[in-house]
Amino acid sequence: METILVTDEPIFWKFLKEKAEMVNAIDYLSNDRYNNGIRYRVINLCKSHSYQSIGYYVSLLAEARGHKVMPTAMTIQDAMNPALAKTVSDALETEINHELGGIKSKEFVLSVYFGKNVAMKYETLAKKLHGFVPFPMFRVYFKYSKYWYIKQIQPVTIDDIPPQHLVFMREAACKYFEKKRFHNHRRKERYYHLAILHNPKENTPPSNKEALEKFISAGSELGVEVSLIEKSDFKNLAEYDGLFIRETTAINHHTYSFARKAYTERMMVIDDPVSILKCCNKVYLAELTKRHHIPSPKTWILNQHHLEQLYEELTYPCVLKKPDSAFSQGVIKVEDQGALMKAIKPFFNTSELIIAQEFLPTKYDWRIGILGNKPIFACKYYMAEGHWQICNWKADKNEVEGHVESVHVEDVPKDVMAMALKVTRLIGDGLYGVDLKQLDGCNYVIEVNDNPNLDAGFEDILLGDEMYSIIMQVFLQRMQRLHGHE
Repeated sequence: METILVTDEPIFWKFLKEKAEMVNAIDYLSNDRYNNGIRYRVINLCKSHSYQSIGYYVSLLAEARGHKVMPTAMTIQDAMNPALAKTVSDALETEINHELGGIKSKEFVLSVYFGKNVAMKYETLAKKLHGFVPFPMFRVYFKYSKYWYIKQIQPVTIDDIPPQHLVFMREAACKYFEKKRFHNHRRKERYYHLAILHNPKENTPPSNKEALEKFISAGSELGVEVSLIEKSDFKNLAEYDGLFIRETTAINHHTYSFARKAYTERMMVIDDPVSILKCCNKVYLAELTKRHHIPSPKTWILNQHHLEQLYEELTYPCVLKKPDSAFSQGVIKVEDQGALMKAIKPFFNTSELIIAQEFLPTKYDWRIGILGNKPIFACKYYMAEGHWQICNWKADKNEVEGHVESVHVEDVPKDVMAMALKVTRLIGDGLYGVDLKQLDGCNYVIEVNDNPNLDAGFEDILLGDEMYSIIMQVFLQRMQRLHGHE
């Protein structure tokens, strides 16, 4: 597997040019050479990895392309989450207190460069920390209060490296690039009470109140105790055996923190953090469908550096989307280049990449609900009255959403079902809602939702209470398997 170093600071990293091919970040994102089916080992050394920065997208699209990347998008999100420090601190408590036992002060900072520290005596600790935090460079802030614990973990950029550490960092980087594979720490196995995360104040929750009550009832029939929890219950999450997120998910949001915490605690969780990361970003999904030759509307990934060239390639009307838009919000239709140029600036205020897609007019979208790679429901979501989307947020309250028609799974066209199953298998084995359009005899995947609606009176019209029982059975089976009780 060929190793490439992707960076937006090639001059700083030029000392590595003999260790690996150096690729400019923009070239990696836009050049088809890096999306041709060849697997690369990608070291992401961009200056910033913050959410929706160029560095973030390098890692996200590397995963969509099947490349092995460090850091992964999940690692980047972990670094933004204060819970990471406690997780790592708990896992390495013995090692930390053994290594730092002789320090007299109450605080200590350890810089880790490619798995190494400038002081040889902390090399073992640095290597173990790097196993949990596979960032190229990061800094760990320790604090002593009866015992040593990690207060904060912070990624390091090239501007943060002290001059006296530069030579060592370069040596560590060179040695790292001589390795043939990454080192990943294996999570410890941990040893049936299901929590459903919801927000009673949410305007458009993925499950209405009646549906939540049906989940509780279905769980009880199977011997699973189901409790509704809210954002404030984060600290108690580890008390449960499973987590079902029935609140609209997002990356920079407590729903992702809940999913990641559950994943770390070896809990059965839907939506799992990997599915949230992949489904919440339309840039990732566009890259994934392209790579696996899954028909979707013609898509352009826009960045401010190549706009003039892309303006000539776009067809109109087209749909402009924020990468993490949901419920038809953050999505607009533009009729021509002038309208696009006028509308595009606010999109770049929150993301360095945005999506433009050809507009495919249809009366309805298919929504196929899939759990564990098996279909559980199918619906036709019709466009809102007089609107081009299924939701028209500017309409009167009673006219926001279009009509929903439930369809028996066996009556869904076979090609539609096959495409829905194919694309979700590329994401995982969780709960997904695949939106597809049929136009002129062709099927197109529009998006894959990690947090599909499961509402009483809509998605359950045909299955009734059986839909809730099917989902609770999956939770029960997976919790049993996880804890070796099958």
